[in-house]
Amino acid sequence: MEIIKVNIIRLRPEDDDIPFPLYATEGSAGMDICAAVQSELTIGPGETVLVPTGFAIELPIGYEAQIRPRSGLAIKHQIGILNSPGTIDSDYRGEVKIILTNFGKNPYTIRRGDRIAQMVVSRFSRVEWNEVKELTESTRGTGGFGHSGISLSK
Repeated sequence: MEIIKVNIIRLRPEDDDIPFPLYATEGSAGMDICAAVQSELTIGPGETVLVPTGFAIELPIGYEAQIRPRSGLAIKHQIGILNSPGTIDSDYRGEVKIILTNFGKNPYTIRRGDRIAQMVVSRFSRVEWNEVKELTESTRGTGGFGHSGISLSK
């Protein structure tokens, strides 16, 4: 497993009680991100809010940070991330903020320090397009959007 060093900065001294993103377990791929809200923030059904985290990062070139929902919030409270996964580019230096949406029927309250999302840092590749007259054939071909069915049995 590769470990990279990433610069991180706390943006407001009053947020020093909010932990930086951290891995919950030895096998975690994503780091939990905590809410740096000043007071309770309630998301009504169907509402979307932008939640501050209190930190900014400096990723090395060739890396991105993906912001993903937490499965517990999704299944228990129907709280998700509207643009999931959100991408933080290596040249972004602003505060990491989380776009949370309440897809449920009940209000949900976010409290200071609540774990609201997870972040996975990954390498990425840049693409240079090579225009051709046709693509090589494959078994799948142009089949998509459910072409393989639902059941594994034939």
